[in-house]
Amino acid sequence: MEMSPVRTTLHFETTDSLGGHTFEVPVTDLVIAGWTGSDAAAIEAHILELEALGVRRPKKTPIFYRGAATLLTQRESIEVVGSTASGEVEPVIFSTERGLWLGIGSDHTDREVETVGITISKQMCAKPVSTKVWAFEEVAGHWNELIVRSWMTKGGERRLYQEGPLAKIRHPSELLRLYGGDGYVPAPGLVMFCGTLAVHGNLEPAEKFEMELEDPVLQRRLNHSYRVTELPIEG
Repeated sequence: MEMSPVRTTLHFETTDSLGGHTFEVPVTDLVIAGWTGSDAAAIEAHILELEALGVRRPKKTPIFYRGAATLLTQRESIEVVGSTASGEVEPVIFSTERGLWLGIGSDHTDREVETVGITISKQMCAKPVSTKVWAFEEVAGHWNELIVRSWMTKGGERRLYQEGPLAKIRHPSELLRLYGGDGYVPAPGLVMFCGTLAVHGNLEPAEKFEMELEDPVLQRRLNHSYRVTELPIEG
């Protein structure tokens, strides 16, 4: 099978028994899994959030959207057009020559375009991801105990936007199976966003978006944040 061309390269820091080290991940494919909740009520809550904004229900759950790998970024800021885009924290799986790694990211999405078509909306904004990751094998056995959080800052006010255990999201092993079929092993270069949790309040844009993944078992955290610059709509 012909390999997909490398479309972008990400740079990571991690720690292991030998200490901290850095490595690069050439990325060929971006997959954004949607409606991945392990609880039917939670899935319905997120669908209702988007329906309130005019977004049509998905044809199936979970569903896997393909995105441009070049949208991935580790920069501390992104630019969006207008004021209708917002972020959402997600666990992110990175497939590499050295196995699977877990980080966090934001599926920053234009909510107005989402009412036209979700697949199109996925292409409208950069997708920030963390610069630090954990070996997936170290957390796979206690996935349900990991906790994700996000905070949004708007008008100078910072508040908790999302929080909950990853028990509410399907295990990545199951998502990879549903995406590629039984026995599927993702090729190096694939990045998969694994889904999100319902927000506290309403979906809304932020000047700054902060994300955290906590591992209470191994007592560690991953953090990443980025600022958002809105570009004017001139016509």
